[in-house]
Amino acid sequence: MIAEPGVLIVGASQAGAQVATSLRELGETCPITLVGAEPHLPYQRPPLSKAFLSGQAEAEHLQLRSAAFYKEHGIDVVLGERVVRLDLEDDGGRATCLSGRALPFSRLALTVGGTPRRLSVPGSELRNVFYLRDLADATALRRSLASAERVVVVGGGFVGLESASVAKALGKDVTVVEALDRLLARAVAPVVSQFYLEAHRRRGVQVLLGSVVVGFGGDDAVTSVELSDGSSLPADVVLVGIGLVPDTSLAEQVGLVCDGGIVIDDGGRTSHRAVVAAGDCTSLRRSADEGLLRIESVANAISQGRAAAASLAGVADGVASVPWFWSDQGSLKLQIAGLSAGYDDVVLRGDPETEQFSALYYSGSGLIAIDAVNAPRDYMAVRKILESGGSVPRHLASDLDVPLKSLIPR
Repeated sequence: MIAEPGVLIVGASQAGAQVATSLRELGETCPITLVGAEPHLPYQRPPLSKAFLSGQAEAEHLQLRSAAFYKEHGIDVVLGERVVRLDLEDDGGRATCLSGRALPFSRLALTVGGTPRRLSVPGSELRNVFYLRDLADATALRRSLASAERVVVVGGGFVGLESASVAKALGKDVTVVEALDRLLARAVAPVVSQFYLEAHRRRGVQVLLGSVVVGFGGDDAVTSVELSDGSSLPADVVLVGIGLVPDTSLAEQVGLVCDGGIVIDDGGRTSHRAVVAAGDCTSLRRSADEGLLRIESVANAISQGRAAAASLAGVADGVASVPWFWSDQGSLKLQIAGLSAGYDDVVLRGDPETEQFSALYYSGSGLIAIDAVNAPRDYMAVRKILESGGSVPRHLASDLDVPLKSLIPR
């Protein structure tokens, strides 16, 4: 129990750890408690579908900070405790854990992330049908992959394609089943989707587009994946990666405004003056004229965590950031900077057949984002250009004789 109410951070996630560390960096001296339902200190989640799943990294390599760091900075980390109830009062409130433990607070941060979207079809509870969100999920999947021969991945998004790449590299027979008509449809332009389709097929991954899973076959463990066209795929292991459902249960319990996530502003502030939120559980409203924005990435967790900490400390964040993201799919490294939603033109820089190219997204006359495949120099240059508020003229974007870094405003 903390000596006096201070800041309580519910969710020992990347965003939660960032709120805690940023508060100390800002000079906040009040008690800080970070509570998480898992038994692990806050850790990196992206490697779960990459290095950890492949066996190239172990759990201890994923920790964001050591136990000594939290102790030295006066951050009380409470693990293995799930908060199930919040009570807000005029001067703070109290969180109650499933165990009955009570944690008082004067200010509150919700960094609770979300849960994998589930498939509600016959056989979905069979053994060896996996979802991938936390370390326990990844450990169980890695163990099952070791003895599997046939792997079916449901969902052609980032988690699905990253996991499919790992399984293929392990020598498995891999099939990706995507309900939409292209891969990564919610994140990249059709030309980039087509590149990834062809690249994965070149590597021996079977990809089925426009295919809907209607059930799983098997008595105890899964043995097949049933599709809507009446066909069936043999499977020893199935990974379902069809999106994330933000956890808004605690926020809704205390009446915070939620709409596809806990609604926050640029400072991480919710509809209650003493509560902030950050990370995958949030929906960002930048202005009254703009719609809500959901970003699931490490960069977003870090930037929102910093902003939320600044709001709790009563200071301006002062950190302008451009959203960024990456995806490692075998030898294909995709780096994204900016937000491509609403683009009206895409300019290719390089040849996709070489597996080294970039796609620059434009809206009106301005550059808004880049997808860089094995092109880190393009990525870094455009990220700096976007951070400075600059652009790249369309007629120069595809000219490989013009280094993009030469266009960074000085």
